[in-house]
Formats: sequence, structure tokens, C-alpha cells
Amino acid sequence: MENQYIIKGGTPLKGEVTIGGAKNAALGILAAAIMTDETVTIENLPDVRDINVLLQAIEGIGATVQRINSHTVKINGSTIGNITIDYDSIRKIRASYYLLGALLGKYNKAQVALPGGCDIGSRPIDQHLKGFRALGATVTIEHGMINTFADSLVGNHIFLDVVSVGATINIMLASCMAEGRTVIENAAKEPHIVDVANFLNSMGADIKGAGTDKIRINGVSKLHSSEYSIIPDQIEAGTFMVATAATHGDVLIKNVIPKHLEAISVKLIEIGATVEEYDDAVRVSADHRLGHTQVKTLPYPGFPTDMQPQIATLLALSEGTSTVTESIFENRFKYVDELARMGASIKVEGNVAIIEGVEGFTGAAISAPDLRAGAALVVAGLVAEGYTTIDSIHFIERGYENFEGKITALGASMEKIPVDDERAVMKFKLKVG
Repeated sequence: MENQYIIKGGTPLKGEVTIGGAKNAALGILAAAIMTDETVTIENLPDVRDINVLLQAIEGIGATVQRINSHTVKINGSTIGNITIDYDSIRKIRASYYLLGALLGKYNKAQVALPGGCDIGSRPIDQHLKGFRALGATVTIEHGMINTFADSLVGNHIFLDVVSVGATINIMLASCMAEGRTVIENAAKEPHIVDVANFLNSMGADIKGAGTDKIRINGVSKLHSSEYSIIPDQIEAGTFMVATAATHGDVLIKNVIPKHLEAISVKLIEIGATVEEYDDAVRVSADHRLGHTQVKTLPYPGFPTDMQPQIATLLALSEGTSTVTESIFENRFKYVDELARMGASIKVEGNVAIIEGVEGFTGAAISAPDLRAGAALVVAGLVAEGYTTIDSIHFIERGYENFEGKITALGASMEKIPVDDERAVMKFKLKVG
């Protein structure tokens, strides 16, 4: 049954929230976990839809998956019986392609359905395939499946034409047991690349330079068991930072790595919010209407594209004219029409949104077009006068664990109810008055 969020806006967020494990790191790490025949334990796993779909796929090829609890899993890849991954749910998440690099690296062959995911623009996988070919694999695409095989994989020098997180991780996976040395130039530098590399190293891989644009990998003959805890989610943390600033709240955001949040912190401080950094927490507060700025999305350590809809929503409520330039994905402004129904004044020209700040939003019935835009619309609903309903929340649940629970714990009025359930709507309105 399809659910929706209903929100009564106007309450500042106050209190403490604990951030979960990084979805994007976890997806790469889960794929890497099948590369050894020994048991691997992974902790601080976010309990979100994308992770659960990938675990089903890993189980589907015969690996042993044991859920210890909602945030811990044990995986053993010694029982893998087939190297073909093709069923409906895997087409819904892009990270299915990490299984290509992992299986190719372990068995010298793999077959995976072409990836799906959020429709935020073209995300070609040509750089992944270029990397596999450079390592000596043959790659063909037939009947919606990517087929790769090699007699043996041999290290090589690979220069990525564009900075790609997915390709960087996939080539790391495929090359960590290849013969000799692989160098990835123009590699992505995101925190979750470092996390996947650290995890592979904990299993006995020899990877240096992750987090810089040049990663050096010396192939090893095999990988072994490991226990590993995933880094906190930079984007979940950033979303709560923006939501706090937008609602003029005061929230301590715990279990974060403040350095990963610098690009977001800097922008919030620039427009007048207060951000205090601690060892593993940040505190965000704002008690007045914020100012305007320019934001341009860039690969890490620049401003993350996954935070673009959220910051644009905040700027739509700020004083003056702001611009947001999207330099990563070309289809990332689909939420603008939804914000307009709530009273935002945003004009999109090419890859730039020109935002005239308005005094406030009013509640409306809106729909989440993708994961991060959906989170941004929740932020809008938290600020808006009156009631907002958001449907297609399955997008949001792909990347945020217990979103409504964490938000209501900060004092806001928000609930998950079945779509078109008038009684549930009435009950909510009576309850929050």
C-alpha cells in the first residue's frame, strides 16, 4: 500500500538527532563483502530500502546473509552459486552495478542488469566499462544485461574522463585482486570512496590514495574476513542541518564527521545561521530570516549535488535573490514546480535556478519526484503554514531511515499515513490541532 507524509508546518525543530550510516558507502561496502570466502560483519548499516534491495540481490546469487539486527549484517560469499543478477528490484537501484566490479574481481566474470535509480538525468556507466576493459575484461551489453568476463585481470593505468563516484568504486573493486598495479587518475574523492577503500584494506587489499584524485592499488591474491563500521551519512546530516535552519530551530546533530559537512556548514554560516562543530556532532541554530547566496554543486569537497534541492528550498525562504547552479546532473530541478505550488518563486534557466526569496510557504498537496528532492519538500512542509501532504514517499525511504520518526522527535508534526485515507488525515488534524 502506498503511503504519504502529512505535515503541519510552523514548528521550529529543537533537540538532538542521531545520524545513521552512509547509504552510498554501505552500498559499495556490501558489494565488496562478497569478494572474500570468509565471513564479514558490517555495522552501522542504514535500514533503508536501497540497502535491503541490495542485500536481497546478494542473497539471490547464493551468498549467506544474516541480519543480526536492523543495523548489523554478516555476509559470507563462499556459497555464491551464480554470477547473474537480474530481477525487478535490482533495476530500481543504481548501486546494483557495484556487484559487477565485485563479481568480476572475484570470479573474472559477471552479468548484471542495467541499473535504474532516481531519474535525475543521464548517468552513463561508460567510465565503469572503460575501467573493466582496461583491466583486460571483455564487456558486452545484450538484452538489458551487462556481461563481463576475463581470462585474468591485470592492473593498468586508468584515467577517468569525468569524475565518477560509481566508476571509481567499481574499478577499485574489480582491480583489488588483479595481477600487478592499478592506478586510477581523476578519481572521485567523496568520503564514501575512502570508506569503501578502508573496508577493502581491512579485508587485506592494498589501496592507497583514496580521497585524492590518484588511487593506487596493488593487487593481492585473496581477501579475508573483517568487522567494519560504516561512516555516518553526510547527506542525511546535511538535510537535518538545512531543516533546522529553515524552521529557525536549534538542533544538535550527532554521529557525524564535521569535516564531511564543511561545504554545507560554510553556506549556512554565510547566509546567517549558526553552526558549531564538535568532535562528532554539529549544532545548527537560526533565530531570524536568513540571507541570500550563490551555490554551485561540485564533486567533493565542493557542495554536494545530493544537497542541492534542500539548500534551494532554504534559499527560497531567504531574503534577496540567490542562484543555484547544478553542474553534476541535468535533471535535478523537478522539485521546482512542486515548491511553486507552495508559493516559492524560482525560475530555472538551463542548469541554473534563480531564486527570489519569499516570506513563507503555504501547505499544499505535492509529490516527491526523487530521493533528495523528496527530502527537500519535507523541509518545505515543515516551514509551510497549514498542512502539506507529500506522496511518492518511497523515493524518500530509499535513503532516509525513519525520517518522520526523527523529525517528530524534534517537535514537528509529521506522520506517515496511507494515500487517500481521509480518516487518517482527519485524525492527524484533530491530534495536532
